[in-house]
Amino acid sequence: MLGLSILASSILLAFKYAGAGLATISLSGSGVGIGVVFGALIIAVARNPSMNKQLFTYAILGFALTEAIALFGLMMSFLLLFGV
Repeated sequence: MLGLSILASSILLAFKYAGAGLATISLSGSGVGIGVVFGALIIAVARNPSMNKQLFTYAILGFALTEAIALFGLMMSFLLLFGV
């Protein structure tokens, strides 16, 4: 690897794996966020059932935005593992 010693290349590989692992922490945050979005949907529909369709639309939008954050974190993890 570009004239690096074996020790330097193994340290670089270890930091690459550590960085990819840290980048996947966003997946757990996304799971919590999705739970909060749909928990709030259930509470809102229980309080006002007549707005069910509009609330569900907002919940799906919140789900999509929260899931996008997770996909960005997963993309960064894959870039660290396979791109660098």
